Amino acid sequence: MKKTPFKNYSVNVEKSVKLLGLPKEFIKKLTTPNRILDKKISITMDSGKKQTFQAYRVQFNNARGPYKGGIRFHPDADLDEVKALAAAMAVKCAVVGIPLGGGKGGVVCDPKKLSPNEIEKISRAWAKVMTPYIGANKDIPAPDVYTNGQIMAFILDEFEKNTGKSEPGLITGKPLSLGGSLGRDTATADGGAFVLRELVKALGMKERGLRVIVQGFGNAGGTMAKILQKAGYVIVGISDSHGGIYNSVGFDVEQLERVKHDKGSFKDVAIKGAKNISNEELLVSDCDVLIPAALDGVIHVGNAGEIKAKIIVELANGPTTPEADEILSRKKVFLIPDVLANAGGVTVSYFEWVQNVQNYYWTAEEVRARLEPIMVNSFKAVWQMACAKKISLRDAAFAIGIGRITEAMGERSLKL
Repeated sequence: MKKTPFKNYSVNVEKSVKLLGLPKEFIKKLTTPNRILDKKISITMDSGKKQTFQAYRVQFNNARGPYKGGIRFHPDADLDEVKALAAAMAVKCAVVGIPLGGGKGGVVCDPKKLSPNEIEKISRAWAKVMTPYIGANKDIPAPDVYTNGQIMAFILDEFEKNTGKSEPGLITGKPLSLGGSLGRDTATADGGAFVLRELVKALGMKERGLRVIVQGFGNAGGTMAKILQKAGYVIVGISDSHGGIYNSVGFDVEQLERVKHDKGSFKDVAIKGAKNISNEELLVSDCDVLIPAALDGVIHVGNAGEIKAKIIVELANGPTTPEADEILSRKKVFLIPDVLANAGGVTVSYFEWVQNVQNYYWTAEEVRARLEPIMVNSFKAVWQMACAKKISLRDAAFAIGIGRITEAMGERSLKL
């Protein structure tokens, strides 16, 4: 039977509890959400008809601080996946040492079939039913799949109307005019580039000339490709949801951006020297560094043995299954797990929250300067544990995160 994202998360928790020598009852505590909010919201559509949507929020372990995590608008929203993402967010925040817990939620709908007016109504309806459960010191949402800064602005406005007070720290990923942070648009890629650089150094390698494949050319993947090319890496493969292209001598990322903008996809696009390729083929193509930056579960037992990269950087959430982890470990592939690799995003979201609370704002350069030491020091802690215990980077990252969470839980109660 196929393992679900939450079962995959649970596997990592069980390994961490054993590694840390914690009582087995911690497994249940660390795999049980504090709260699952399942609400119904109704709006009047542009047609004049009433329509009801499922709205939800999963809040997962706030021992270290307020819940934190995205809101997604998606027709196939899956509670199991949302639980896994909320739980992983708690671990992620702990790995990089920021004082937040985990959260995730959204609305079951298809934004592509909704008008801007209907999307605004859904956003405000979500905020209205969730107002008692969210707040700058309770639960701090952010954008996720098919949501953006404008939707965050609607939610903030509705929340403030319902509570009668200004609270910009309620939500992150806001427009700059409402207290958003500079540097947020590149934060995930910046963080990923910092930890990749540190791994390359730790392995005694040089960045210049390393061949990179990026699966997923969205904001995170596209920005990562640009950052790495500037640092001397060679981008030999890239893809979007429709397909990809591969060229062993490398691409000009700016040209790829123009192609994506003009054609809408890399599928069947003719670029000199490039080979059209599927996402599945791209993952097992020749390279030094593979960066899955799109969907979860793309590296699995069926293809892990064929992967040629020596380094994998999980810019996406959950792209590798536990079974694939075991195969990659035997192949001596160094994999930087998502709870570290893409933590630059939530770290700068935390910076936005801090700026909101202080009502004092930083430049993009200051944001990046604050992000770098957090990512570098977090990598070094994970690397040192991995080397000392002779375990994978994922096992080390989870052990550090789970250790910090359970420490906070223990400080709160003598009964744990």
